[in-house]
Amino acid sequence: MDKSKQAMEKNVPAQAAAEVSSTTSYSRVMDNKQVQQTVDSVAEPVQRDYESVISRLRDKNAVGVVVAVNGEIVWADIFASTQLLQKYWPKLVRSYATEAVVTRAKGGDASLKDAQKFLDDLQGRHETAETEPGVYRQMEITGDGFKVFELKSLLPKTGFAVHVAKMAD
Repeated sequence: MDKSKQAMEKNVPAQAAAEVSSTTSYSRVMDNKQVQQTVDSVAEPVQRDYESVISRLRDKNAVGVVVAVNGEIVWADIFASTQLLQKYWPKLVRSYATEAVVTRAKGGDASLKDAQKFLDDLQGRHETAETEPGVYRQMEITGDGFKVFELKSLLPKTGFAVHVAKMAD
C-alpha cells in the first residue's frame, strides 16, 4: 500500500496529494475525487470497450487475464468460469487502471511466454490460510516479488479454486 500510495500522490494535483498522504486507508485514497478522475482516465477506454473485450474473452472461453503495464506483467486473475470473469470484469478493470497509474514500468512488450511464466510461479516463501471448514479456504501466498490470493471452494463435490489473483510487488 505504501508504494502505491506514494506513486498515486505523484499522479494527482497537490491538494489531492496532501489528502492521499494523510491517510493509511486504501478506500479513503480511492474515494478522493482527484484519484478517481486519474483512475477513470485510464479505466474509461477499457470500460467503454467492455462489450467487445468481454465478448472476445467469452468467445475464447477465457477464465482469466494476465495484465501488463508498459510491458511489465503486474497482475493475473483466474476464475473458475467465464461467467465469474464476466461478472467481476468491471471491478477488475478499475483495479488494473489503478495499477497502471501507480506502476512505473520500463516499457517494452510482454510476451505470451512471459505471461505463462508469471502464472506458473505460484509457490512462495510464506502462506497463511483462513478456512471455514466445508465451505471455503482463502490462502495468501507471499513469494519473491509477488503475492497470490486464492479462494477455494470446499463445498461437497467441489474442491476447486474459485478465484486466484497474483500481483507483482
